[in-house]
Amino acid sequence: MSKEKKSALQENKGVSSSEVTNESSINSIKSKRKKSLDAATVITSILDKNITALSRAITLVESKNPKHLQQAHTILKGCLPYANRSVRIGITGVPGVGKSTFIEALGKYLLSKGKRVAVLAIDPSSSVTKGSILGDKTRMEDLVKDKNAFIRPSASGDSLGGVARKTRETIILCEAAGFDIIIIETVGVGQNETIVHSMVDFFLLLKLAGAGDELQGIKRGIIEMADVIAINKADGDNLKRAKLAQIEFSRALDLYPQRSSNWQPKVSICSAIKNEGIDAIWKLIQDYIKITSQNNYFDLKRNEQNKYWLIQTIEAQLKTDFFNTPKIKKELKKQLKRIETNQTTPFAAADYLLKLQ
Repeated sequence: MSKEKKSALQENKGVSSSEVTNESSINSIKSKRKKSLDAATVITSILDKNITALSRAITLVESKNPKHLQQAHTILKGCLPYANRSVRIGITGVPGVGKSTFIEALGKYLLSKGKRVAVLAIDPSSSVTKGSILGDKTRMEDLVKDKNAFIRPSASGDSLGGVARKTRETIILCEAAGFDIIIIETVGVGQNETIVHSMVDFFLLLKLAGAGDELQGIKRGIIEMADVIAINKADGDNLKRAKLAQIEFSRALDLYPQRSSNWQPKVSICSAIKNEGIDAIWKLIQDYIKITSQNNYFDLKRNEQNKYWLIQTIEAQLKTDFFNTPKIKKELKKQLKRIETNQTTPFAAADYLLKLQ
């Protein structure tokens, strides 16, 4: 009697799924999931510093599903009375300047001081696939392990300024969860990537020495918004160049008129990889908070930011409502075709579509 050949891909007889699961256990799991998404339960869990609930709430906030949006609004409303109790720090800089390494060094330093730190890291989205790597958690290996730290990478999508669409709301949730320091890392840096300035209390710009742009500090733009410029990677052979860059930037900042905050921007040097100069930068942040709190600029700035985001939210909602109108969707296709065949101009087509509302 010949033996049958056995394939490595051959399936062995096992226990059927019906023997190891039952309807009641499945229903129990579904019931728990449904209960966990109850807005009141999520709010209570966030206030109890439950990271799982916080992550779930942020996912709802970032969702484009109308049902999720309603849940998110309810959760945000419940968390709002417990927000506005943190220091919000925006950190930006060119790719390769060491933002992730610096944030981890700063985060670990703050944790050692008894602070709870949330990092909202914005990853650039591909303009082609719309996807993101979301790898900040892998770059901040030590920080992510601490129970008092929370790292949330988000895709920037097509939002202005390289900041995720719902970062503003995520800040509120993190504050309600008891985080003292909220750090927002932006996608890179450019003259137009300054929207983060409209949602933070303190704006830190990371620079590199010897990059050939020290004198760019006299140009208006992102440097003008910086409360502190930190020259990173100031170690080894690069230390001398970092000190020279510090002098150049300091001279450039002196050319700007005095700010309404009465804070004179400072330039500092540091080495995130060697944990050098991190304490000095935190001291500068504390000095800034103290001065702006005493002269009421801190609260004034937050009030102005709230007004700005009110207008931004209205504009975003109007845009969404406009393009989701069935009549507009239908006519937009026709107008795009007319533009392709030179039967109309983009301006005339836009005017026509707007008048349909």
